[in-house]
Amino acid sequence: MPKQTVAVIGAGKMGELVLSGLLRSGWPAERLLVTVRRAARGTELAERYGVTVVDNAEAISRADILAVGVKPQDAGLLLDEIGGKIPADKLVVSLCAGLPTSFFAARLPEGTPVVRVMTNTPALVDQAMTAISAGPHAGGEHLAIAEEMFKPLGVTIRVPESQQDAVTALSGSGPAYFYLLVEAMIDAGVLLGLPRQVAHELIVQTAIGSSVMLRDSGEHPVKLREAVTSPAGTTIAAIHEMEKHGVRAALMGALEAARDRAREIAAQAK
Repeated sequence: MPKQTVAVIGAGKMGELVLSGLLRSGWPAERLLVTVRRAARGTELAERYGVTVVDNAEAISRADILAVGVKPQDAGLLLDEIGGKIPADKLVVSLCAGLPTSFFAARLPEGTPVVRVMTNTPALVDQAMTAISAGPHAGGEHLAIAEEMFKPLGVTIRVPESQQDAVTALSGSGPAYFYLLVEAMIDAGVLLGLPRQVAHELIVQTAIGSSVMLRDSGEHPVKLREAVTSPAGTTIAAIHEMEKHGVRAALMGALEAARDRAREIAAQAK
């Protein structure tokens, strides 16, 4: 089936992430349009990816799918400008963290299908986790189109929209928590006397191997952890120290804070 034309409205970091992933997956460049605020940014994207930079009106006219990638705080102004001009048969895909599909539905013609998507930065290496939710007037065929767009970037999952704020906290922001943990472990290696590059290599490969085991073994993480944890050994000594300092509770609290912030963003959007 021929690829539909996708317009990325507001190609910031997330929009470019999606744009580059679509191109790597074989989506034809001639089927990709981009809108930007700054001419210099448009030139940069056109030269880097060979895509066509257009204004919002032309994007609406030519595209079958409108992927909205602006910052959440800018979405209201954008939709005030273009929302009423979008035909109800266009699929709108929201990449805006925290914004519910009802925010879009209130600013679009009645009947316009909206799909909410939360992906993450590992899309850059085609290892993203992308959660897709149907909004107003979006059916299975619209979810299938969104999956076609994002499956080449990694793994997709369908979730009820009511779970999207939790998804944002867990996997949308998740890479940052992981990088912080890796950074801390590398610093610990330096503290213990290892050269920084050696500590970096040790931790990165350990993280990759552990992730593959989690994914491929089907085992619960507790079971995998217990397999490394010998009685009176080094691992249990480290875990005891982490439990004393409330690492597990701190992680849970951090994700709750991220979830709450996603809700605040939605409440503040105008």
